[in-house]
Amino acid sequence: MAFHQGALEGSTIDVGTGVRINYFDSGGDGPPVVILHGLAGSAREFFPTADALPDFRTILIDLRGHGRSTRRPSDLSRKAFVDDVVYVIKAVVGGPVTLVGQSMGGHTAMLVAAGRSDLVTRLVLLETGPGSGTHTQNEAMGDFFRSWPLPFPNREVARAHIGHGPLEQAWVDDLEQCSDGLWPRFDADVMVAAINAVSEPRWHEWESVEGPTLVAYGENGMFTPDEKSEFVRRGRNAVRIDLAGASHDAHLDAFEDWIAALRSFLLP
Repeated sequence: MAFHQGALEGSTIDVGTGVRINYFDSGGDGPPVVILHGLAGSAREFFPTADALPDFRTILIDLRGHGRSTRRPSDLSRKAFVDDVVYVIKAVVGGPVTLVGQSMGGHTAMLVAAGRSDLVTRLVLLETGPGSGTHTQNEAMGDFFRSWPLPFPNREVARAHIGHGPLEQAWVDDLEQCSDGLWPRFDADVMVAAINAVSEPRWHEWESVEGPTLVAYGENGMFTPDEKSEFVRRGRNAVRIDLAGASHDAHLDAFEDWIAALRSFLLP
């Protein structure tokens, strides 16, 4: 199935405590690859990545609080995110996978690999670190989302307000049509609470990951040179690749280089 042409509703699974997780599954007999998006994103922005991996069975997950999964879960802890991914892997795939994650999705993937090495054979982390940031910075991000004049009457107005870059386009494309207009598929306060839980560095977990790991950074991403070097140095089995000219959202604005790096790791 080509994700950009397939049904956009995906499938949902009840993971307990009133939370349903939405996912998209390409099907097929290829090796399974599970992909996790970042904060305020959704599985939809990785449709092109999945389409570029026809040799694999790709499963794209809408993390809790995002996309078409439960919008306002009561638990936004790191453990809750990890447990969701473990549940989907076990229920949908039933065995070990290559796990790919970007930003907060990469942080989640790292914790899954650390806690459930039996379910993760290989790990790909795009623009990921051990955890950082302050609650003040996170509230500023929340204020940005709260500044959107919602609902938007149409995508043209949304694009004029949000912007025209690759990340902004992904937000516009994923807006949900409701009776009164277009709304994002996330709530600002939920995003702030979710990212606040990432503020605590999780070096112990990262240093315990034994499986082969690709760590990819955008040249113009959110991490400093020292942060990138330290993270890779402290990984047990990590190799690094830098994507020239890319931002924190390299899967959107450096797509060809991202796919080349990903495929070279998946198909050595």
